[in-house]
Amino acid sequence: MSLAGGAPHALQGAEWIIDAQGIEADVLRDDTRLRALFDRLITDLRLTPVAPAVWHRFPGPGGLTGFVVLAESHLACHTFPEHGSICVNVFCCRAREEFDAAAVMADMLGATETLVRRVDRAYAPAGTVLA
Repeated sequence: MSLAGGAPHALQGAEWIIDAQGIEADVLRDDTRLRALFDRLITDLRLTPVAPAVWHRFPGPGGLTGFVVLAESHLACHTFPEHGSICVNVFCCRAREEFDAAAVMADMLGATETLVRRVDRAYAPAGTVLA
């Protein structure tokens, strides 16, 4: 990606939107498994937490929401045990190599199907047209 006129932009980051399905409901309610998932993503992507993750458990058969602030931005997840799914968002304001998110979801949570969308983020001075 470049600025109008061909000049390179100052900074490029990436955001991954990960939707994984086919996960057992008990796994999606297990905060130990989800904390391990966060640890793996942080390690694999060389991310830098600035504070411990915050977790919210929904009542009854509900799932969990987790969020950690990173020096690079944030990592979040929402689980839906009733649907066997988890939504994960990894936002990095610095460029990162691709990683096999589907393999991580299968390995850590037993996901049978994972959709991964990567959005490249470009940052430039106000008024700059990104091409």
